[in-house]
Amino acid sequence: MLMMFALNLTLVALCVAVHYELLYRLGTVVKSVRVGPRQEVVFGVMLALAAHTIEIYIFAGGYYYVLHNPELGSFLGESKMEDFFDCVYLSFVTYSTLGFGDIVPEGWVRFMVGMEAVTGLVQIAWTASFLYFQMETSWGHSRGPSEDALEDGLEEPGPPAS
Repeated sequence: MLMMFALNLTLVALCVAVHYELLYRLGTVVKSVRVGPRQEVVFGVMLALAAHTIEIYIFAGGYYYVLHNPELGSFLGESKMEDFFDCVYLSFVTYSTLGFGDIVPEGWVRFMVGMEAVTGLVQIAWTASFLYFQMETSWGHSRGPSEDALEDGLEEPGPPAS
């Protein structure tokens, strides 16, 4: 149990560090590159997806370690856990809290699976709030949402707001 606690702590710490660093870098890079507000958001979404993918691979490494250390647990179910890419698959469905249920953890590894789901949920919420703030900053100060809609031809001009 102590080994699984240490492994979970390490995996979560790595994921938080990766997420923080990539979002921090995103915030500084976007300010230094001269692109439009829409490109900033697209760049932010792409970098956030890259961060989540790295974090998923970090947890997949943990599952791979468990796969070769059966005293920490095992994986049962319709699908077999045989190689690293099976671990990546389990990590994707766990991190996103999709959970197909075709691979079922047994033993101490259940705590790792649970921690990945909670970590993924927190990281996804963190990303959503970061991107919201980025959109608010980029779009809110330079132009109003109705001006963007007018430019795109989505809204008819109306009387000025009072």
